[in-house]
Amino acid sequence: MTAFTTDQPAFRLHQGQRPLLISMPHVGTYVPPALAQRLTAEARQVPDTDWHLEQLYGFARALGASILVATHSRYVIDLNRRSDGASLYPGQSVTGLCPVDTFDDTPLYADGQGPDEAEIAQRREAVWAPYHACLQAELQRLRAAHGVAMLWDAHSIRSVLPRFFEGKLPDLNLGTADGASCDPALAQRLLAIAQAAPGHTAVLNGRFKGGHITRHHGQPAQNIHAVQLEMTQCSYMQESLPFDYLPEVAARIQPTVQQLIEAMLAFAEAA
Repeated sequence: MTAFTTDQPAFRLHQGQRPLLISMPHVGTYVPPALAQRLTAEARQVPDTDWHLEQLYGFARALGASILVATHSRYVIDLNRRSDGASLYPGQSVTGLCPVDTFDDTPLYADGQGPDEAEIAQRREAVWAPYHACLQAELQRLRAAHGVAMLWDAHSIRSVLPRFFEGKLPDLNLGTADGASCDPALAQRLLAIAQAAPGHTAVLNGRFKGGHITRHHGQPAQNIHAVQLEMTQCSYMQESLPFDYLPEVAARIQPTVQQLIEAMLAFAEAA
């Protein structure tokens, strides 16, 4: 058995004073050296990262939002999967809790040997569990302080990925677990904002309906409303190496992203 250890914390948390938490579970790039040695050269570039979301959401602190940022790569463990590894989209191609392949369906491990159950359990305990414990605790803190808590799960993905969807993905993919994770009126307000984004396309509960974080933590009856946004990376960055942030491109979509976050806050504070 290969033991898993890490010398980095699982997350960084900024605590805000308003009733919104922005979760960024796939921005992490850290892979412990012993694990990195087992990966292919391609995988060590961590190409399936949700790059630069902290920069894109740079306005959020000034709005008073809390921000939870993952540190480890999704190749270590995927924080937006169920802890038991059960598929979120049965019948469709997905990557696992501890992935063994890239989004392009190429192997992550140079020798073809992914983690065994014992190593997966170690990764879960070291990275997955602390992130989710913090996420849950922050939502509880916000709800206790404000009577309501809003969760925005921030993601991005390459706009063309034949393994997961045909053609080009809409730019703004809002997910509410088919209406289960937040108030329907809020979802419609968010969709209207997204559809009004100049030069961009939007959909609600299309290919991406929200992953484990949205589905598990979104409990409208308990005054916790959760929404996932999966954005196309071409809306703000270079989709291939070196994955650069493109400020002029990002400037066209960032105002809409800020409007979406402000709508979440407005809903909470009107409740």
